[in-house]
Amino acid sequence: MNFTDLARRRYSVRKYSDKPIEREKLNRILAAGMLAPTAKNQQPQKIYVVQSKENIDKLAQLTHCGYGSPTVLIFAYDLNEDWKNPLENGVRSGIEDVSIVATHIMLAAAEEGIATCWCNYFSNTRLEKAFNLPANIKTVLIMPIGYAAEEVKAAPTHLISKDMEDVIKFL
Repeated sequence: MNFTDLARRRYSVRKYSDKPIEREKLNRILAAGMLAPTAKNQQPQKIYVVQSKENIDKLAQLTHCGYGSPTVLIFAYDLNEDWKNPLENGVRSGIEDVSIVATHIMLAAAEEGIATCWCNYFSNTRLEKAFNLPANIKTVLIMPIGYAAEEVKAAPTHLISKDMEDVIKFL
């Protein structure tokens, strides 16, 4: 399958089967994230794999966006490790770096027949506190990952895009 076919096939899943992901598949998916480019290759990303019932339940207290998946990834970055732009105070790469890693993981999961959903609907501060993350670790997103429930299919709007002319401008 080529990249465009893979990108078209992948969609956000909001209901999961309770079937766990095979460890080999999960490891390949996570390894794909390690191939993602980061600013100056500083690799500030941190990925927390949430699978225990206790921690899935804890996450469910913070957001409904686990969608019944037996595995949820928490994506974060280390404030001490992300690149800081020396030309502009306060401009740093952590969120972008994590986003690139998460995108690699989403697409690698789709290639393995594993569903995902990028979620930001949670309180970052409460999540960091609930999971006792150090103060230098900043969460960016969570991603339920697993087998889609049988009845799930892509939303009707899945492949609807704006016209390229509305998005892309040549300068």
